[in-house]
Amino acid sequence: MNFTGDLSSPHHQYVPSNFLSRQLFFLPEIQVLELAVALMVFIVIHSLRQRKHHGLPVWPFIGMLPSLIAAVRGNCYEWISDVLCCQNGTFTFKGPWFSNLQCVVTSDPRNIEHLLKTKFPNYPKGVYFRDTVQDLLGSGIFNADDDTWKQQRKTASIEFHSAEFRQLTTESLLELVHSRLLPVLEDSVKNSLAVDLQDILLRLTFDNVCMIAFGVDPGCLQPGLPSIPFARAFEEATEATILRFVTPTWVWKAMRYLDLGTERTLKHSIKQVDEFADQVIRKRKKELNFPMANKKRSDLLTVFMRLKDEGKPFSDKFLRDICVNFILAGRDTSSVALSWFFWLLDQNPEVEEKILAEICRIVGERQDVNNESEEPLIFKPEEVKRMEYLQAALSEALRLYPSVPVDHKEVLEDDAFPDGTILKKGTKVVYAIYAMGRMESIWGKDCRVYKPERWLRADGRYMSESAYKFTAFNGGPRLCLGKDFAYYQMKFAAASILYRYHVKAVQGHPVAPKMALTMYMKHGLKVNLHRRDASELRKYQRLGNSAE
Repeated sequence: MNFTGDLSSPHHQYVPSNFLSRQLFFLPEIQVLELAVALMVFIVIHSLRQRKHHGLPVWPFIGMLPSLIAAVRGNCYEWISDVLCCQNGTFTFKGPWFSNLQCVVTSDPRNIEHLLKTKFPNYPKGVYFRDTVQDLLGSGIFNADDDTWKQQRKTASIEFHSAEFRQLTTESLLELVHSRLLPVLEDSVKNSLAVDLQDILLRLTFDNVCMIAFGVDPGCLQPGLPSIPFARAFEEATEATILRFVTPTWVWKAMRYLDLGTERTLKHSIKQVDEFADQVIRKRKKELNFPMANKKRSDLLTVFMRLKDEGKPFSDKFLRDICVNFILAGRDTSSVALSWFFWLLDQNPEVEEKILAEICRIVGERQDVNNESEEPLIFKPEEVKRMEYLQAALSEALRLYPSVPVDHKEVLEDDAFPDGTILKKGTKVVYAIYAMGRMESIWGKDCRVYKPERWLRADGRYMSESAYKFTAFNGGPRLCLGKDFAYYQMKFAAASILYRYHVKAVQGHPVAPKMALTMYMKHGLKVNLHRRDASELRKYQRLGNSAE
């Protein structure tokens, strides 16, 4: 046996050589463990210190990404709302250092008026937004800035306010509601089948906006609810596009280059959208060679085809971008708003009773009305406009569940928000429209309560709110051109359904928002419909007359 040590030392000891070898071998592991523990303690202390400042854990290298991932798995919009409520309406999201997920998030009306109106030129959509949605939206109005945007906005504005366009939208909506929507709903009643009302409403608005934008009828809302390739491709493209906003740019660009995952889906979906658009554009060009066809058409595609860009016709690609942008705006916004509206009515039957009382009172003022007549009742445009409580109920649904839950801007030059937030050039700004409806500082302590009365004056007349407090239709120079049409479309469809049917959500059906460009219901809206009888309508007419 070998020994080590100085035997002459009063403190001598002997140690086996193999034991010492083991001690020396484990020393690096012990040091690594100590370093790991020290690093972990540092990270936790750093995160806790950052949490005091930001309201969220900020981890080295990955920032707030863990919180975002957890939120995406649940209700991301509620998570943003909770953070903003704790941070007085504005906070800075810090993403991983290797990503572009760094932005200022705000729901403060002062800040929103600042970026949408006061300093509008300093807050364009920006390079990041355009790059992210370029494949789908191209150079269309919702992705454009500067002169490209101004040109499209001016032309579309003139068209939206023309008598021909208003007549086209009114007539196409009437035809779709009475020839397609109501028969499809009636079939479900006769067969006692639950239906996905969100899917049906999406089909309604898709057919309608295609007629307005392209001048073609895709036929989505038909008996049997057929699958329409263009509609499905468009929906898949929007879903894949939104995922880019929560994915580091270099990741989704690498996926696009390698043709993988959602980028592969996006590529194939956009190809189908482009093929449909190209087919319609070629057909329209042939039709416009005939003078009579040129005079009759008033859809957006035809309007832009008649215009010149520096003496030359617009390119087919530009025409495609214009139409795809307007389909995105017109298809999803009204349909998802109506879906949330009907769900809220199911939760608040007293609101439904007041809407029906108003509708029946207005209809009862007709000289020719007969609730027991076999002739289908068709609401007149002037009657729809007088349905002010219905408009209040729809506005309240949009306040709580805005069709576009968040929107994006980019800072062109250094600036500061009215609340003192410093904004450096290139900073991305997200304004959280969904969160605004849940801010006590904006709407009071009952902000989460569905209360249409908040939109009515003492005399019962509808009262609009500031676009920077109620931003469902945007504000400033980019205020939604189709706002009036959207309200008319929603009111006409909602009144036509409610006058005829009880709409009851299927018991136990899960209802939650889906993370997308617009606020879809993640699982749709499964409902059962029950036909109203004439005696019930007479009861509501009496209620309406007594409340007047």
